[in-house]
Amino acid sequence: MNKILESFYFRMPLFMQNMGISVYGYFWKKHRLGGIFLPEVKAAREREFYTYEQWKGYQTKVLRKLLIHAFDSVPFYGERYRSLGIDRSFLANIKLEELKLLPYTTKEDFRKYGDSTMLSSKLLKGNFEHSSGSTGTPVHIYMPDYVAQTFSALMENRVRNWAGVDYRTPRGMVGGRRIIPDSHMEPPFYRYNFVEKQTYFSAYHISEQTIGDYLNGIIENKVEWMTGYAMSNYFIADFIRKTGLKAPQLTAVITSSEKLTEKMREVISAVFGCKVFDSYSGCEACGLISESAEGELLVSPDAGIMEFINEDGNEVSNGEVGEIVSTGLINFDQPLIRYRIGDMVRIAKDQSLKTKHQMTKIDEIIGRVEDVVVGVDGRKMVRFHGLFIGIKGLVQSQLVQLTYTDFEIKLIVEKLFYNKNEAEAIISQRLESQIGKVAVKFDYVSVLPAGKNGKVKAVISNVVK
Repeated sequence: MNKILESFYFRMPLFMQNMGISVYGYFWKKHRLGGIFLPEVKAAREREFYTYEQWKGYQTKVLRKLLIHAFDSVPFYGERYRSLGIDRSFLANIKLEELKLLPYTTKEDFRKYGDSTMLSSKLLKGNFEHSSGSTGTPVHIYMPDYVAQTFSALMENRVRNWAGVDYRTPRGMVGGRRIIPDSHMEPPFYRYNFVEKQTYFSAYHISEQTIGDYLNGIIENKVEWMTGYAMSNYFIADFIRKTGLKAPQLTAVITSSEKLTEKMREVISAVFGCKVFDSYSGCEACGLISESAEGELLVSPDAGIMEFINEDGNEVSNGEVGEIVSTGLINFDQPLIRYRIGDMVRIAKDQSLKTKHQMTKIDEIIGRVEDVVVGVDGRKMVRFHGLFIGIKGLVQSQLVQLTYTDFEIKLIVEKLFYNKNEAEAIISQRLESQIGKVAVKFDYVSVLPAGKNGKVKAVISNVVK
């Protein structure tokens, strides 16, 4: 939502806000679930029980097509490969085991060139979607309709259907969109998208005092499954449990964006009386890991070719932790080839599966850990990437909560493109609108400290929970 529309939306009465969200939902649904969506759902189902050899053949065929297209039509890759002596003939006949001979694409590459030389010269109509990523590095993802619809078809088949629901089932969503103005604390803390039967809950107002309203939204709108941020869904379930309220039984809760711990899974499952399913994809749509009905995390080979590497760039063995390097097989308009996402997983030591699927099994998705920010009023919040979207010259960011009302924001910037006064005003206003009146100190650094897993936390809180 751009600033003008957002300002207009926040001044609307409640019923008009619901109408506005529903109109937006209509176009969003058309973008994701129109066009080739249903044929792609059918195609994904037909591939679901491919053998390892069939998957190898499928990936090889699509990879060669993608690499030839990138060499011929995407300046970033064409120039890079030519400079390294990689010719068209090699790419046209590449084997999967030779993919490691190609250079990585980093988040810094994506940030710098994602809206210029990383775009295809044969660009199809689409829109840019914004993501800061888990390390606070902002990127612009080009999302044509065919990419959104093909990836949504995989999500339908390998995420929703595996959990026993589909795109038509009434759902509740807890996400990062700001549906309620400023630090508004009057219910309802959700809005309703009539077009998709979607109840959209605010991720920024969850507390013991407000939880009754969240539960009302689930009950009144006949929500059958919940999705969205893992931590926010856990907060909702935990506050329902602590306040002694009774939640209706759901079909499933499907979490994403953050690490789902066993404790979170147990609480959510107990409160809503259903299975909890984990998933991992990301806005870049270049890979998918999802949980089957049997509770196994599986890599979808038709979403992307996922490599799992150690610090030396070598492929890790089963049972070991590796960094995800993914080559997306869907988006030809903004290809991501050997893209270092920055997240870590542990590959299952035992690759035998409980089903007929022949896919790589993952034990644990490790690299999506952020601290929880706690407000003075007890609200618990996660996912502050929206603070940094659209800030020119911003390379990387980190939000640190020192006390309930004192924050430090560490930034790495390109001074040539960064407007200090403008950026600080925008970020401060966004933070205040999310959590209320706070004091903000900006710290400009050359590097952000990494944790034990080598990953930079986007959010750190020093407040004792």
